[in-house]
Amino acid sequence: MARSVAISLANRTSKERDLTYWLAVLAYVVPTFPLGYFWHLKTFAPVYARLEMYRNDVIIPMGLGSMILQGLFFAWAYPKLFDTSADHWLSSALQFWLIFGVLAWSFLVLPVAAKYRMTSVKTFLMLETAFTAIQFAIAGVLLALVYRA
Repeated sequence: MARSVAISLANRTSKERDLTYWLAVLAYVVPTFPLGYFWHLKTFAPVYARLEMYRNDVIIPMGLGSMILQGLFFAWAYPKLFDTSADHWLSSALQFWLIFGVLAWSFLVLPVAAKYRMTSVKTFLMLETAFTAIQFAIAGVLLALVYRA
């Protein structure tokens, strides 16, 4: 199976591989940035304000830059780690969600809850766990669709 996937990807021209890579970057960044912006700064802004942990003047370009770096990495890693055959796109999306969602949660949610001052660790954990799960579910599906052979 992995051999047939590698052959399928290898049969693509360099331009096709480049286009697929950049589409994968966009598949991560385009939904992730608005989701993060509206989740943190609009929809749940009052809840985050009550947590008293975020600055009033968030640096949006820094957040966008972070997401672009993540998109570059995930677009590079996805075809190396997951099956890109058309008939396995959903299982690959679920694997991406599970592996990278849990990894991101362990990097971005647990340590923040452990180290930063906030009025409710429980509320923060609930909000950020939900956000991370949604973010990586969307990204997993979109990356799987871009890379399916």
